[in-house]
Amino acid sequence: MAEGDIYTVTHGDKWANKIGGNERVSKVYDTQAEAIADARKRAIRDGLEHSIQGKNSKFREKNSYGNDPRNIRG
Repeated sequence: MAEGDIYTVTHGDKWANKIGGNERVSKVYDTQAEAIADARKRAIRDGLEHSIQGKNSKFREKNSYGNDPRNIRG
């Protein structure tokens, strides 16, 4: 996990958001949708990259809300 970016991950039978570089999760949610919505708000506010883990533990989506070096638009 990249330090400072935010990750929506499985946490037992619930979902959680974790900041890269931290050992503990920030907050636990009952649904993935709740966790994603909260993480997206923070990622937009702080200009972070947000990665979302699927139920199979593989990351299924990544969104960049900060200074993305891969952004080819001028």
